[in-house]
Amino acid sequence: MFFLLGGNEKKARKAEKQAQMPEADSRVRDVFLAGRFPVVTTHQVEGRRIAKVLGLVCCRGFDSEEAFFGMAGRAMNKGAQAIVGYSENVAFHPDGSKYFSCYGTAVMFEYDPADPDALPLMLQNRFKLQEQQPNSDMI
Repeated sequence: MFFLLGGNEKKARKAEKQAQMPEADSRVRDVFLAGRFPVVTTHQVEGRRIAKVLGLVCCRGFDSEEAFFGMAGRAMNKGAQAIVGYSENVAFHPDGSKYFSCYGTAVMFEYDPADPDALPLMLQNRFKLQEQQPNSDMI
């Protein structure tokens, strides 16, 4: 009986998490559509050497975009610069709904000083924020 009365905090956290998701998805979508985060089915990206394999990333959902951009978002959160070996599956349920699974390997490339986008996106964003803010911590 207690669990029925004490669920408000959990519901509030869940609603807050769902409110934040579209913003994160739109950021990932923008980066992917701008061509700054390649997702390929091959085991390498042409013209780039893989320096570090960060591991498998996957996401599932009832919408293909939700699964794809969820997977890409998880890779970006790990510091990846691309996904190689991308694959997807679709499961069909008897009620007519579909369930999408997207997965691949998150990787980082070797650093190339001639390429301004050679740093992982997380570091690029951090440097941009530092450039925009005045150096208040310097004495």
